[in-house]
Amino acid sequence: MSELLTLENISKRFPGVQALSDVRLGVRPGEVHALLGENGAGKSTLIKIISGVHQPDSGTLMIDGKPVQFNGPRDAQQAGIATIFQELSLYPELTVAENIFMGHHPRRWGGLVVDWGAMNARAREILDSLDILDLDVTTKVGLLNVGNRQRVEIAKALSLSARVLIMDEPTAALTESDVERLFAIVRLLRQRGVGIVYISHRLQEVFEVADRVTVLRDGQYIATREVKDITEPMLIEMMVGREINELFPKLPSKIGETVLEVQNLMREPYTRGVSFSVRAGEILGISGLVGSGRSETAQAIFGIYPAKSGTIKVNHRVVSIKNPADAIRHGIAYVPEDRGTQGLVRAMTLRENSSMAVLKQLSRATFINRDGERQLAHQSIEKFMIRAYSGEQIVSKLSGGNQQKVVVGKWLASNPRVLIVDEPTRGVDVGAKAEIHRLLSELAAQGLAVIMISSELPEILGMSDRVLVMREGRIVAEFDIAEATQEAVGAAMMGSRHEVGA
Repeated sequence: MSELLTLENISKRFPGVQALSDVRLGVRPGEVHALLGENGAGKSTLIKIISGVHQPDSGTLMIDGKPVQFNGPRDAQQAGIATIFQELSLYPELTVAENIFMGHHPRRWGGLVVDWGAMNARAREILDSLDILDLDVTTKVGLLNVGNRQRVEIAKALSLSARVLIMDEPTAALTESDVERLFAIVRLLRQRGVGIVYISHRLQEVFEVADRVTVLRDGQYIATREVKDITEPMLIEMMVGREINELFPKLPSKIGETVLEVQNLMREPYTRGVSFSVRAGEILGISGLVGSGRSETAQAIFGIYPAKSGTIKVNHRVVSIKNPADAIRHGIAYVPEDRGTQGLVRAMTLRENSSMAVLKQLSRATFINRDGERQLAHQSIEKFMIRAYSGEQIVSKLSGGNQQKVVVGKWLASNPRVLIVDEPTRGVDVGAKAEIHRLLSELAAQGLAVIMISSELPEILGMSDRVLVMREGRIVAEFDIAEATQEAVGAAMMGSRHEVGA
């Protein structure tokens, strides 16, 4: 079958780094082609070349077998290529229809006036064609949830008559039901002959929706395979260049005394009478669907949104936590779900981020001890194997997994007794996942009490000593790891009649 999109021997260099070297990729009509690789493998650079954001230094890009050159994103759009980046590019104050037709609104009176009626009608037709029947085209996009905003992005791509659709980490922030709806749309587009480049760190999604997969590593092309001919271990080895024997390297640890205890914690509507404890050396996994109250409970304990009532004890002593400074003083650290906006100042250096939780200790009057900062950053790089050229590297230039290590290192500098990690491996590649899991396991083995919140059941089951399940702001089940299974934990999350341990 001839290819819609073909890339041959694509190379791209930025100052100090060879981002791509002789990379190739082909996308057929009606194909979902997964593009995989660790953070820093070159995936983002490649899709920016396809979408006209960057121009390659060498190599050939072809549409329907004919060489093309894109001097900007508009050229790529006119050639039938649309890209849905992980950070959605919609205007929250404009309606669904206005966003779908941004830059090419239907007009009348010789093009002088926007034809609002025609625009709304055509937006409705596009949504109907995708079986999206519950979206009002006159609603402002800022009022929509993430799943519906993503559907608007897909409709926007189709309004441009896209023949190739690039989807960058499309499920990263979606609920399970939204993921299923997205997959239904992907299959519909495949039936219509649209070629899809699908980028994801979730390997199970590749086996669910993709036809072929291309793997990049360190800017190099590794291989293209039919999905039906490969296994997950084969994919992982291609991505990281080595076997990862243990994705969940859980070390044995000595479970000690109770370090943190919460009793009847209340902060409606997401935290309703929550009670639990965690002990030194223990990894306590907290599972539940999005909206179950997991993150909100962690934020109440850490003082971001203080509890309205209830008791928090640290080392058997009642403590008052009204803000994060109180939590830090009592030995509690929190690695948030959204590292980009809540865990890091991405425009600042690794050194500056590493010291944020302990600036008071590193400062005298209004002067910061820069040597102390540099030493702290160096210790983080060494201890957590952060891939950075120095402590002066801007953290936004680090891969997702290395950014996550910076956040963990920042909080560990405060010598906490309790570490709360919320979705610790979201958006990081499989190699970085194994490293973060190893780090958490080592910290627990050293006596730290760890609370791990995760949407990924294999992660919860592979890393926890004990598992709690939350639903509608309450803890509805508790399992020792020996009795925790995907079926039992899943049933408790969904509220099945067969839930166990509640």
